[in-house]
Amino acid sequence: MSDNDAAAKPKIKTKPKLERPRLYKVMLVNDDYTPREFVVMVLKAVFHMSEETGYRVMMTAHKLGTSVVVVCARDIAESKAKEATELGKEAGFPLLFTTEPEE
Repeated sequence: MSDNDAAAKPKIKTKPKLERPRLYKVMLVNDDYTPREFVVMVLKAVFHMSEETGYRVMMTAHKLGTSVVVVCARDIAESKAKEATELGKEAGFPLLFTTEPEE
């Protein structure tokens, strides 16, 4: 075999496999003090939900203790949860939104 045989073989390029960023859930935590209408208003304002969807998410949290509001990228999830929780604090309510990784 000569050196030309080695040069005739195509070079294999490997592309690094990129993983998709992990998604996070924004969770609404039920409390006994925040009025239902206020929770729906926050869901509409921060998460751009319709009245009906906001009501269903709020009732799910009311019945089960927590409810998934939205699933998105980590930075978006954290900023939305913080914004919604701050609206509750400003109004004097213990409204709480948390984030957790999606499984």
